Amino acid sequence: MSKRNSQEAKRAARERLRIEREKQAKKDKLRRQLGVGAAVVAVLAIAAGIGVAVTKIGSGDDGDWSDAKKVAEGANSAGRYASYKTPDDTAGKHGTNVVIGDKDAKNTLTVYEDMRCPVCSAFEQANGETMTKDLEDGKYNVEFVFGTFLDNARGIEGTGSRNALSALGAALNVSPEAFMEYKKVLFSADVHPEENKDEFAKDDRLIELAQDVKALKGNKKFKAAVTNGTFDPWAVKMSAKFQDTKDVTGTPTLKLNGERIGIGAKLNAPMDPGQYSQLLKEKLKK
Repeated sequence: MSKRNSQEAKRAARERLRIEREKQAKKDKLRRQLGVGAAVVAVLAIAAGIGVAVTKIGSGDDGDWSDAKKVAEGANSAGRYASYKTPDDTAGKHGTNVVIGDKDAKNTLTVYEDMRCPVCSAFEQANGETMTKDLEDGKYNVEFVFGTFLDNARGIEGTGSRNALSALGAALNVSPEAFMEYKKVLFSADVHPEENKDEFAKDDRLIELAQDVKALKGNKKFKAAVTNGTFDPWAVKMSAKFQDTKDVTGTPTLKLNGERIGIGAKLNAPMDPGQYSQLLKEKLKK
């Protein structure tokens, strides 16, 4: 073999090794995400109900959210919160019904998530594009219900789940499309933090990430809503809705037309686009 051919072969071998290392690194990251997330789900599943699970996991650090909680519970105002505000494109008494897509669709897929949940991040990465296409095709609409139990998980704690949810409310106040795009960014592999790193607690970080969404880039209204915590009480109220759903013991959880669906005996949310599409194909009303 010539010297040139030998060098080419070595370069090719190094390139193959680099690609394999990158693939393995991605697999390891996903494995860590699923492992940690599964541990949280396991703790929740053992508890008698989601409210009990949150209480037993830990008290958490409310930070400056106590006033938001007061307004969410009915106070006319508290601290910096002059009133309870709901994002545009919401419904229900407290604006906690968030339905994206054709409101008259025959089928409603309900997705339960926590913005700090690593398994929710993996679910979004695997199935987000399929879900968006199905929405555009009118196969079903999607209702989103968000919990914030990871803010109270012992050893994790913080305010990132609530803060990211409030920022999502600010995005929804711009448009449903901005909401979906922003959620996709927050759950993306390069952005979503490990759940023990409370990066979403920082307003500046949430605003920085929003610059990847066309409708939110340089959007002063969105920035002000995040900075001022306009939708903090709404985020507290949405979290209460999640807690009140007794048959949801972890995230992500899926329901179709009010009935839990998933893979296997435990009805786990599918982490493969093929499984996701097949599951819905079997369950959707025609």
